[in-house]
Amino acid sequence: MNGADILVKMLIGYGVDTVFGVPGDTNVPFYESLQMHEDEITHVMARDERSAGYMADAYGRFTDRPGIVECPSGAGAMYTLPPIAESNASSVPVILLTIDIPLPGEGRGVLTELDCAKLFEPVTKLSVQIKSADKLPEIIRRAFRVACSGKPGAVHLQIPEDMLLAEVDLEKVSLHVEEECKTFPAFPTRSAPGLVEGLIEALSQAERPLIVSGGGVIRACAGDDILAVAERMNIPVCTTMTGQGTMPDDHDLSIGVIGDNGYHPHANRSMEESDFVLFVGSRMGSVVTIGWTFPKITLSKRVAQIDINPDIMANNYENVMSIAGDAKLVLRDLLDAVPNDFDGAKHKPWIDHLNSLRRNFWDNAQALLTNESTPLRPERAVRCFNEALEASGKPALIYSDAGTPTPHMTRFLKINDPATRFAIPRAFGGLGSALPATVGAWRADPTKRPIGMFGDGSFGMTVGELETLVRLQIPAILILFNNGHFGWIKGLHRLKGHNQCFGVDFTPPRGQAIAEAFDMKAWTAKSAEQLDTALAEAFAWRKGPCFIDVHVESIADRIPPVYSWLNKKGEDPLSLEAKDVAFI
Repeated sequence: MNGADILVKMLIGYGVDTVFGVPGDTNVPFYESLQMHEDEITHVMARDERSAGYMADAYGRFTDRPGIVECPSGAGAMYTLPPIAESNASSVPVILLTIDIPLPGEGRGVLTELDCAKLFEPVTKLSVQIKSADKLPEIIRRAFRVACSGKPGAVHLQIPEDMLLAEVDLEKVSLHVEEECKTFPAFPTRSAPGLVEGLIEALSQAERPLIVSGGGVIRACAGDDILAVAERMNIPVCTTMTGQGTMPDDHDLSIGVIGDNGYHPHANRSMEESDFVLFVGSRMGSVVTIGWTFPKITLSKRVAQIDINPDIMANNYENVMSIAGDAKLVLRDLLDAVPNDFDGAKHKPWIDHLNSLRRNFWDNAQALLTNESTPLRPERAVRCFNEALEASGKPALIYSDAGTPTPHMTRFLKINDPATRFAIPRAFGGLGSALPATVGAWRADPTKRPIGMFGDGSFGMTVGELETLVRLQIPAILILFNNGHFGWIKGLHRLKGHNQCFGVDFTPPRGQAIAEAFDMKAWTAKSAEQLDTALAEAFAWRKGPCFIDVHVESIADRIPPVYSWLNKKGEDPLSLEAKDVAFI
C-alpha cells in the first residue's frame, strides 16, 4: 500500500468524515486516494487555503473532533498560517497536512520549497516533517493524540510528495488507531484530591460569589455542568466573550458578558463587587481584564481558577486556589461534593441585586433596540436577528467575524436555545473567517443552520467562497454589515482625535448584486422593516445559501460598547443608561 492510501485509511480510521483543502501540484497522490474513498470521506474544495483553514477551525469548534485541512507546498502552506495560528491559540483541535516537494529536492532550488515544519512550529502544538513512509501511521497517531489531549490545539504535518508515492510493507507497520484520541478532550484529567472540597469551602464562605465561564467551558462541552453547579450552589454566572452561550441568557443566574468588547455593564459591576470569583476555562487575558486594569479592586487573593492548562494558572493574579483539570470532570466532581447542607439561599440578596441591575440595563436598552433611524443602527439590527432566530424555533451555529459585528452582537445577542452555538475567533482577531466558517459549521452538524456575520472589510477578503457555498448547496445565512470602511480601525482613528481618517475607507460593495452573480438568493436591507422581512424569508429558505446585505451605521459613528473606549472619552463604562456617545 502506498503512503497516500495509508494516510487516507488512517484518517478514516480516526472517524474523519471531511477534509477541507485546495488542489495543487504536490497533493495529486493524496487526491487520487481520496477519490477512491469518496463513500467514506468527503473532500471539500475551498477557493483559498486560508478559507479552508477557517472551515476546519469551525468544524473543530462545533464538534468534538479535530478539523482536517490540507494544502499544497509553497504559497498554499503560507496562506494557511493565519487560521492555524487562530485555532491553536483558541484551543481548537485542527490538523494541517501540507503536501510538500519530494525529499530529494530539498536545498536544490525546487519551485515552492519551504521549510514548513519550521514555519508552523511557533503556532502549533506539534509541527514535524515526515521523512519515512514507514513512519506515517505512527506520526498520524501522534498528531491526533497531541491535537486532542491536554489543551487542544493545532498540529502540522509536512508530508513530502514522495512519501505518499512510496510503497509500504504492511507487515512492518500497524494501521491501528487510538480510540480515545478520535475526539477531544482525549485523556481528560481530574483535579488533585482535596482541591474540590477546598473550593466548596471557599465558595461557602463568600457572601458575593461569582462564576466566570470562559471559552474552555465551550470547548469542554461543559455548559450543562456550569449550569448544574450554579443552580445547586445558587451562584450567579458571567461569561467571557468566547464563553457566551454557556448559560441560557434568560436564566436568573446568567448575568452577562464581562470584559472590554461588547461587555454588559451590570456583568462588569458584578466582578467589581464580588468577594470571590471562580474562573473556569479562561486565561484571564487582556480583553477580559481590560489590559489588567479591571476590576479596579485587584482579583488577587479573591480568585480561584479551573483550567486544563497548568501553564496559565495564577499567571496574572495571585490565586487563592488553582485547579488543573478538564472543566467537565472538575465541575462534575464539584457538584458531587457539594454537601446537603450547603446554604445557597444566603446568596439570594446578591443575586437579586445583580438581576435588578440587569433589568435596569435591558429596560434602558429598549431605546436603542427600538430606534428606527437611518442608517440602520446596529443595536436595532441585532434585535431583528434575535426575533428572527427565536421565531425560527430551530438551533443554529453562528460564527461572527472579529470586526464590525462583535461589540453589538456580544452585548445584545440573546441565546436561549442550549443547542445554538455562537463563536468569534478572538485569539488574533483576524478578519475573513465567518463566511468560509459556515461551510465548516454545516459539515460539523447539518441539522443546525449555519449563520455567518461579517463586515464589508472581511467580505472583500473571502468573497470567492460564495461559489463554494453555492456549489455545495449549503443552506447558510450570510449577513453582511455594509458601510464602506474598516469600521473598527476608523473608530480607533477617531478615538485618538483624527476626524480626517486615513487609509480606512473603500467603495461599499453591492452585496446583493455580488451574491446574485453567484446564483445566490439575496436581499438588501436598509431599514428594520426590510431586515425583518429579509430575515424571515432567509430562515424559511432551504434551497442553498442566501445573503442579506445590511446597510448599517458604522461603529465609527458612535462609540460602540467597548469599556476602554468609553473610559478614554471620560464616560462611565459601568453606567446602565442607554446613551449615544460621539467620538469627537
